[in-house]
Order: sequence, then structure tokens, then C-alpha cells
Amino acid sequence: MVMKEAIGPARRMDVLHDTTAPLLDVEGLTVAYVPAAGSTPQARREERYALHDLTFRVEARELVAVVGPNGAGKSTLFKVIAGTLASDAGRVTVYGHGPGEHICIAYVPQRSQIDWSFPVTVKDVVMMGRVGQIGLFRRPRREDWAFVEQALERVNATALRHKQIGELSGGQQQRVFIARALAQQAELILLDEPLTGLDVPNQEAIFAVLEGLHEDGVTIMVATHDLQLAADRFGRVMLLNRELVAFGPPEEALTQANLLRAYGGHMHVLPGSDGDLVLADTCCDGHEDEL
Repeated sequence: MVMKEAIGPARRMDVLHDTTAPLLDVEGLTVAYVPAAGSTPQARREERYALHDLTFRVEARELVAVVGPNGAGKSTLFKVIAGTLASDAGRVTVYGHGPGEHICIAYVPQRSQIDWSFPVTVKDVVMMGRVGQIGLFRRPRREDWAFVEQALERVNATALRHKQIGELSGGQQQRVFIARALAQQAELILLDEPLTGLDVPNQEAIFAVLEGLHEDGVTIMVATHDLQLAADRFGRVMLLNRELVAFGPPEEALTQANLLRAYGGHMHVLPGSDGDLVLADTCCDGHEDEL
């Protein structure tokens, strides 16, 4: 069941980064499903994993696409990295510390998982990104509002500042949540399907913002179903299906063998017009079965 995520502020944490450590270091990460109420004894005995034994590293300033079929664990992985979901085994560190200890991680969930009826304006949503810097129950200072204005300007949303968040289009909502990450001064931004449901101009506007952030040194991980986008616009691609199938440059990760291993019966192999093989993903017409 998909839980609606509140539009709430980040917690305040103060952790000094270990600059000798990788930005993101994941080792043996496992997240198990909780058996559903009323399930049979056999079902409860069977081990089902949202993620199983993932090990990988992401260095600072990388632009990473995370791809895989529905239920592959993409959303679950982001929630563990962001510190909103606990793992059952393994280790996740950001600059040498657990993810829940950082304010430098910004997580933008799928739009379907956000309660857009929450009565809050755009500028207040973006200000929520500053809470980790100023502390809970403290009033924003002039410089905090300056960060908000700069973040809104960066994503071309200054004119939206006084609108209710639920009044915005899908593309505008995504830009506002990226602005919140900017106001947070995030060094690692996790975006879960940020382009889903957007038309081409809005997709290009979002990606222009992300590429600008990447040029500024922000590390960005984007979960997407679009294999062509992953191949064309990301430096590394993580191919995931509850286990890590491949992680590397697009030409190494998105091979025919790896795609068939990740997508299985959802992937059809067709002869291309130039003699190459074209792999068509037909799996992505439902909701992700994730935690």
C-alpha cells in the first residue's frame, strides 16, 4: 500500500563529514517485506526481499540513473539512503556516517506519494528545507528567506511563491521540491520518478535544473523507467531488480544480457532495422510493490 508522505520539514542534525570516505557507501543492504496480516504460515516462512545484499559506492559529483522494473526496489533504496526507512541488514553511510544523521540528503518522493492537499504555500514548502540549518521552533532569519528566494529563482518558480502547493501543475510541483532541496543546501539529491506524467517541455525544464546542479557539484540520483534517458543523460546507470544487476557506464550496464536478467519476461527482444537488438520494456503499467 502506498503511504501518503507529509510535506514536512527535515530534522536538524549536525555531523561533520569524513572527507576521506565515499559520499555514499552501501554494503550488504537488505530490506525484507513484513508478512501481510492473515498470510499463510508458508508465506510467512518464505523470505521476500524488497532489496537483497546490495553493495555499491557513489562518489561526489556523480549523476546516476537507477532503473529497473516495477517492484525492483528503487523507491525503497532511496528511502533507506534518506534515513526514512530502516534496513534489516547491511550498512549505509554518507561521508562515513549513517544517513539519518545528515541534513545534506534531500529526498523527493514520487508525486503520487505526497499529500498535495496539505495547506501550505510554495515559499513555506521551500523554507522547510532550511529547518535543518536553523533548528526546529526557531524563526527563519533574513538570510534564510534569501536562500528561499534564490532557490525559487534557480528553478524559475519565483512567481509561484504565494500559491498553495496543491494548485500547481505537476512540473511546477517538481520544481518547488527541487527548490526545497536547494534551500536545504543538499549535497546528495534523490529524485524518485521526477519526470513521470510530465510533458516534454516540463521534462526538459526539470532536467535543465538538474544538469545545472550537477555542474555545481551536487550528486544526483534519479529513479526512472526511461532506459533511453538513462543511457543518454547519465554518467552511470544502476540496473536494479531487488538485487544489483549492474552498475556502471550506460554502455556497460544496459547490455542485452543485463536487461534480460533484470526485466525477465517483461522484456521482449526484437530485431532492429539496423540489425541490432531493440529491447522494449512492457512492465511499467502499474504501481511499484515497495515499502
